[in-house]
Amino acid sequence: MHLEDIRSRTQVMILGAIALAALLSPHGTGAVRVGHVSMYAEFVQTHRPSGEYIFEFDEDEQFYVDLDKKETLWHLPEFIHAFDYDAWRGIADIVVAKKNLNTLIQRSNHTRATNEPPEVTVFPKEPVELGQPNTLICHVDKFFPPVLNVTWLRNGQMVTEGIAETIFLPSTEFRFHKFHYLTFLPMAEGVYNCKVEHWGLDQPLLQHWEAQEPIQVPETKDGVVCVLGLVAGVVGIITGIIVLKTRRPNHAWVQGLLSHPRAGTRDMVQKRRQPGDNTL
Repeated sequence: MHLEDIRSRTQVMILGAIALAALLSPHGTGAVRVGHVSMYAEFVQTHRPSGEYIFEFDEDEQFYVDLDKKETLWHLPEFIHAFDYDAWRGIADIVVAKKNLNTLIQRSNHTRATNEPPEVTVFPKEPVELGQPNTLICHVDKFFPPVLNVTWLRNGQMVTEGIAETIFLPSTEFRFHKFHYLTFLPMAEGVYNCKVEHWGLDQPLLQHWEAQEPIQVPETKDGVVCVLGLVAGVVGIITGIIVLKTRRPNHAWVQGLLSHPRAGTRDMVQKRRQPGDNTL
């Protein structure tokens, strides 16, 4: 296929998309409003990975085609029951895309595309509890091209076990994003870094994470504290009852006070008078 044919087909596709957008747009607005969006995304390049073919529904990955194993890999097992997809369809599209890429390289001025550096964030999957298994997530976003090297570090040492990653996923403005995972056991002295290397960075980027105080106490410990508090409360109530029983008032004196209020009052005053006090 000649370069002019490729340009012509691209122009037709763009014009078709603009016409479709104009037909679907509500009158008086410039945006297309839809309920759901499904999208096939593919890319090819001269570096590893050489290409990818992925299907998304409402920006959630449904499946991708493993070009090395030549099979469809589903994001969740349940998705395979919703619809079927033959991996060779995606592979055929990738073959065509690679031929077009080679043609463009041969007829271009070999000017490289601009490298877009990534944005990196690290966060735990679940609320952090001391000694409870969890997963750290390193989200690398808005970078181009899809060439990336990510390494997990624990207390400065590289971690090679308990790690996983996604494929390159389409992001905004023809960029990509990707997730890297690390299973870990939160400890007070644990310090973690997600090390990211990309052509858009002058040097490797280290995104730091460590548990912030106070670390949440596991529910089992909360239950123990609650039970101890309840026992202490019951003991306090029992102690109060015993004290009240040992300090019961003289019922005969109370009865006399009710029969002769003035006398009772005078007796109380007499008891409070100090020796040598002639008042009253």
